[in-house]
Amino acid sequence: MSAAIQSVAATARTTRGKGAARRLRLAGQIPAVAYGKDMAQSLSLSVTPKEIISVLKSERGQNTVLKVQVAEAPELLVLIKSYTLHPVLRTLEHVDFVEVKLDRPVDVDVPLVAIGKPVGLANGGIVRQVYRTIPVRALPDRIPLKIEVDISGLDIHESLHASVLALPEGVEVRLSAEQTVIAIVAPEKDRGEEEAAAAGAVAGVAPAAAGKAAAPAAAAAGKAAAPAKDDKKKK
Repeated sequence: MSAAIQSVAATARTTRGKGAARRLRLAGQIPAVAYGKDMAQSLSLSVTPKEIISVLKSERGQNTVLKVQVAEAPELLVLIKSYTLHPVLRTLEHVDFVEVKLDRPVDVDVPLVAIGKPVGLANGGIVRQVYRTIPVRALPDRIPLKIEVDISGLDIHESLHASVLALPEGVEVRLSAEQTVIAIVAPEKDRGEEEAAAAGAVAGVAPAAAGKAAAPAAAAAGKAAAPAKDDKKKK
């Protein structure tokens, strides 16, 4: 199902610089710019921050296709490419739009949502979600709202790869098929013990045996370092 396209009011901006941007914000607007491969040059705009914030907080967020109409300029279809917040106040200060075409795929990130309670949790495992969002390629109006994956069958030390993700028609994941996206792992303490055991096995001796072997070696080294009393008497 195609995603709805929202309209955003915009005005062409002729002034540039920090001073002009400051005056624009005082007037209740923020500077913006729109660009794209098919645009001869970027378009400087001003938009209402409240309207952009509403888009960013919507369920699709930056994946919302927007229709921008500027006087004496062709209508643009865009996505929010990036935006800037004030470092202290966290208010919206600037937004970048990138032009899209409904017949050309775009690369975006879509939320990955895990569903179900994995059996591995009962065995002391922990859910490790490697990807909170999944990079996909799709037509602008076919970008999925989210990608869901059932993890209820996962036990400890088991994982799901990108190849098992159920995708809508026309959507492609931009990850290798073998890439792990979610795994059920052992707690940190258990993993540390497993890693130590593995390291000992590589060295040809178990960690406990290594410790026992180290004691006689240390004793022998101590005897070798001690002064020979008999030799002193002979002298």
